[in-house]
Amino acid sequence: MLVVTLTADDIALFRSAMALFGRAFDDADSYQDALPPDDYVHGWLGNPGNILLVATEGEAVVGALAGYVLQKFEQARSEIYIYDLAVDEMHRRKGIATALIEELKAVARECGAYVIYVQADYGDDPAINLYGKLGSREDVMHFDIEP
Repeated sequence: MLVVTLTADDIALFRSAMALFGRAFDDADSYQDALPPDDYVHGWLGNPGNILLVATEGEAVVGALAGYVLQKFEQARSEIYIYDLAVDEMHRRKGIATALIEELKAVARECGAYVIYVQADYGDDPAINLYGKLGSREDVMHFDIEP
C-alpha cells in the first residue's frame, strides 16, 4: 500500500477517490452525479488549503482522506479538519485509515498546523474507535444551518 498527497495534476486519482467516497458512504449522488470539470479539480487540488490523500494498492484507490487547512483568526496558527475519510469495504481493518491519518500528521507538521480534528457520528463505532485510539475526545454538538 502507498499513501500519497494528491497534487493539481492528479485528476484521475481525484475521480477514483470520489468513486470510493460514494461507495463507502452509500452516497453516489453526492460524490458522482455532479463531478466538477477538470479545470475546477486542478484548481482545488492546487489550493494549499485543500488536502486529498489516497491509499493505493496497485492501481486501485483503497482509501482516501479529504481535509481542509483552516487559518485561525484568534492566533497566527492553523488547524486541519478531516472532512471525509473512507476505506474500501474489502480493505478495512488493515491499517489504511491509520496510515492516511499518519500521513496527514506529516502534512500538518509541514504546514505548521497545531491540531487535526474530525467529527464522528454517534453509532459509528469503527470511526469512534479509530479516532479514540489516535486522539482525545471532546463531546460537542454539531448543527447544520441552511444558508
